[in-house]
Amino acid sequence: MSDKPSVLFVCVHNAGRSQMAAAWLTHLAGDRVEVRSAGSAPGDGVNPAAVEAMREVGIDISAEVPKMLTADAVRESDVCITMGCGDTCPVFPGKRYLDWQLEDPAGRGVEAVRPIRDEIKALVEGLIEEIVPEPRG
Repeated sequence: MSDKPSVLFVCVHNAGRSQMAAAWLTHLAGDRVEVRSAGSAPGDGVNPAAVEAMREVGIDISAEVPKMLTADAVRESDVCITMGCGDTCPVFPGKRYLDWQLEDPAGRGVEAVRPIRDEIKALVEGLIEEIVPEPRG
């Protein structure tokens, strides 16, 4: 097991919010954090509006594929974050569970997804400060 923190983002389809959150965390924290995302009922592909919204900020999620949530994914994660869709994760002792209440971008255009993308970025920045703060020099 790695000594760096591991975060799992969960939403129903693993096609919008959780993919954007995982991409932001990977982009902003780099290799300081292990990042996973999954869904309880994975969609066929990542939401095109989410792909476009992330492309606008220089992050490419077009190759991502929705993945099924498994108990192993939760077990291997230090922090499990559900994305405001009522999903429940298997509960294991010693894990931190958060629920970020976010609008669902499904079926919405890129104009409606941009504010969700930006809200996710702010939440991810706060999470990074908590789990892997920059060393003070």
